[in-house]
Amino acid sequence: MPEPLSEQEPEQEPGQEPEQASAPLILVDGSSYLYRAFHASERANLRTSDGQPTGAIRVMTNMLRKLNNEYPGSTVAVIFDAKGKNFRHDLYSDYKATRKPMPDDLRSQVQPIHDIVRALGMPLLMIEGVEADDVIGTLAREATEKQVDTIISTGDKDIAQLVSEHVTLIDTMKNEATDLSGVVDKFGIPANLIVDYLALMGDSSDNIPGMPGVGQKTALALLQGIGSIDDIAERLEEVPALGFRGSKNFAAKFAEHKEVVLLSRELATIKTDVELSVSVDSLKADPVDKEALLALFRKFEFRSMIAELDSEAGAAAEDQTPKAEASYDTVLTESEFKHWLEQLNKAEQFAFDTETTSLDYMVAELVGVSFAVEPGKAAYVPVAHDYMGAPEQLDRDWVLEQLKPLLESDAKKKIGQNLKYDQSVLARYGIHLKGIAFDTMLESYVFNSTATRHDMDSLADKYLSHQCTSFEDIAGKGKKQLTFNQIELEKASPYAAEDADITLRLHQALYPGLEAEPSLGKVFHDIEMPLVDIISRLERNGAKVDGALLATQSLEIGERLKELERQAHEMAGEPFNLASPKQLQALLFEKLGLPVIKKTPKGQPSTAEDVLQELALDYPLPKLLIEHRGLSKLKSTYTDKLPQMINPETGRIHTSYHQAVTATGRLSSSDPNLQNIPIRTEEGRRVRQAFVATQGYKLIAADYSQIELRIMAHLSGDRGLLEAFANGLDIHKATAAEVFGVTLDDVTSEQRRSAKAINFGLIYGMSSFGLSKQLNISRKSAQEYIDLYFDRYPGVLRYMETTKESAREKGYVETLFGRRLYLPEINARNGMRRQGAERTAINAPMQGTAADIIKRAMVDVDHWLMESGLDARVIMQVHDELVLEVAESDLEAVCRGVKAKMAQAASLDVPLLVEAGIGDNWDEAH
Repeated sequence: MPEPLSEQEPEQEPGQEPEQASAPLILVDGSSYLYRAFHASERANLRTSDGQPTGAIRVMTNMLRKLNNEYPGSTVAVIFDAKGKNFRHDLYSDYKATRKPMPDDLRSQVQPIHDIVRALGMPLLMIEGVEADDVIGTLAREATEKQVDTIISTGDKDIAQLVSEHVTLIDTMKNEATDLSGVVDKFGIPANLIVDYLALMGDSSDNIPGMPGVGQKTALALLQGIGSIDDIAERLEEVPALGFRGSKNFAAKFAEHKEVVLLSRELATIKTDVELSVSVDSLKADPVDKEALLALFRKFEFRSMIAELDSEAGAAAEDQTPKAEASYDTVLTESEFKHWLEQLNKAEQFAFDTETTSLDYMVAELVGVSFAVEPGKAAYVPVAHDYMGAPEQLDRDWVLEQLKPLLESDAKKKIGQNLKYDQSVLARYGIHLKGIAFDTMLESYVFNSTATRHDMDSLADKYLSHQCTSFEDIAGKGKKQLTFNQIELEKASPYAAEDADITLRLHQALYPGLEAEPSLGKVFHDIEMPLVDIISRLERNGAKVDGALLATQSLEIGERLKELERQAHEMAGEPFNLASPKQLQALLFEKLGLPVIKKTPKGQPSTAEDVLQELALDYPLPKLLIEHRGLSKLKSTYTDKLPQMINPETGRIHTSYHQAVTATGRLSSSDPNLQNIPIRTEEGRRVRQAFVATQGYKLIAADYSQIELRIMAHLSGDRGLLEAFANGLDIHKATAAEVFGVTLDDVTSEQRRSAKAINFGLIYGMSSFGLSKQLNISRKSAQEYIDLYFDRYPGVLRYMETTKESAREKGYVETLFGRRLYLPEINARNGMRRQGAERTAINAPMQGTAADIIKRAMVDVDHWLMESGLDARVIMQVHDELVLEVAESDLEAVCRGVKAKMAQAASLDVPLLVEAGIGDNWDEAH
């Protein structure tokens, strides 16, 4: 059974922070985060089914667990304010007098947060008579004295006074880290002057009075120009020279209010000598109390956390418990087979897998089948191992005849890993696999598309802590690799039986997580699983391709490539390899002296596509190189390759679609990749002309119009966008009219082009820098365009900001139908990573919802075609488009029905517009 493609691991980005050499002590300002977590979640109004508020609990729990994960081996201690007044109230009776009472909804969440901290095994400190800041300050001073690296997790600016060479602040909600230089960058003064800064300005949140008339600018002028409050008191004669407003009268005013300033300094100063029963050395974490934590998560209905904890507990238990010996049978006789068949018929569900001679489902020969009915109990039925000395095996036709009723029964639930492949293989033998209930590849993909690759080996390692036997272990590598029929049964049988066994175990580990989150369960059952059968048939339908037309185009492209190479050598004044980055670097940046736009991770000038595109705006050679690259790729990938991929039996090409590769839910395809055939170039459209209809048939291409922009209008609720789509306006023209302040009739083609770039750019998180490059305008002008856009469409900006905030809080975003995309970098301290995650957070709900809609449409269209009796079949799915091959007599009915089904695939606040065309080839139909 082949595994689906996996996305490549991203390369490490330049500037990525190195891992810390040792585990620091983490001090969490629990009181600061308590309020911030509450206000961050207040709008969402998260509650349990019985009304208990949970927003602050959820945010703080996620933050604490994240700290544990980011700093393995560190002790994370959480410090809260104790109830009642503290010594500062004795100094100043109005201390914090202006602060409002704690909201009832927050008060009810305080004890649960304390309980979760303790269940996480984290030390929890509350000392009467002082504040959390004072406890943190005392531990921070001790840490500095003992040279123990310490991180204070807080959002409170007051604590900047504690920063030292061993003490750093982090704000997990803003993903800011502040060290000694960071304090200067942020406040304009060093850490040792923060107290004086607060004393001069005062602090309204704590009702610290400060010096009347002194604000931020005056305080900074004094501290930067002279020094501390004590220095200022001794050198008042120097103040007028600082030149700030009121500097001439400052001395008299300071003398008048000196006692208030000194009181304010005492109130703002964090104590570092609190008597504590613990020290930096004795602060140690206890083991996580998973039972208590699980009970709390259940009480507050944290379903995703329950699923994660269950999964971790299961893996840990399996690690600690001696593994039971698996019982795998090799079935070689009819009596043994009938014994297993009886077990399968009795079982409510079973895991099933095929072993074959090829990864290509159109030519793969069945070599054997395996089953598992309970964990550790599986069997392999070999039917076509033909190596020299192979034992006698059951007849393949007889075995399939016995299995056919079971495999074609809807009542018997089958569990598999990438069952689409198994279904296609069985179809070659006249068996239509039904009862496809669970696919572990898709269970993992829906549960968390980014947590791991979704092949069996990766899933077994992550969720079962099990190392599977690899195919290379039993078949060898490279050119000498054996096909499965050539592998000895002593090796082949345990491998095949293990596949079925592990598939069953994975289902038992993964499915409870989907059950715990109803929205994920609906995505799995209503969208992904129905597609398994549909995509299997779509792949086997295939698409007819005119190989002769492609061969002619290939020859023509070859001639054009030679001409481009000749011109490039002429421009360069010497011959060079157009495909060699090293030679291009030397030519473009050393000989020709072109500007270096970007560098590779190794520090060399980049010759990537985006660099050449930018250079092509001003220089002719890069423009020529871009054309050469595009044509060369088109020739090698499509015009040369597609004719070789035509199946000799069907006369068609048969791609493989992948449901579990892209993070957002979109289908991808390979062998060939139909998603990447260019549509905007003449040569790319010629490739599409080679996809043709069989005689007596036509192609229908039905495509969603501007679907992601329509989803943006729905998700943002922006009135301007909603009205534009409701009135059937050209959205880019309507945007141009709004942004440039002209009537629709007066919009120029250039203005429409700019508006289109803004519309689509914002969906993908484009910055003013990116827009300036795309439109070839100044960055300032690009920013003005973006500002105008948000001014006219404020709902879009509001959507973007709330989406990013929600993503930071939850760690994921969702599509309209509940599909999740987890964003592990959304709170990263590395700016590039965090910003990338924020762009994804904005785009993923739109791209993912579009993916869900086209998948729902595929399910609806397929059911309608199966029931209608019309002579039509879907042959391709590309981006937001379905391509069908339809008998000429049924064209009108199919075209009308497909448009209707696609338009009804989702209910949005704007109409879903479907455009459909008819032609003898794909390009004509599109």
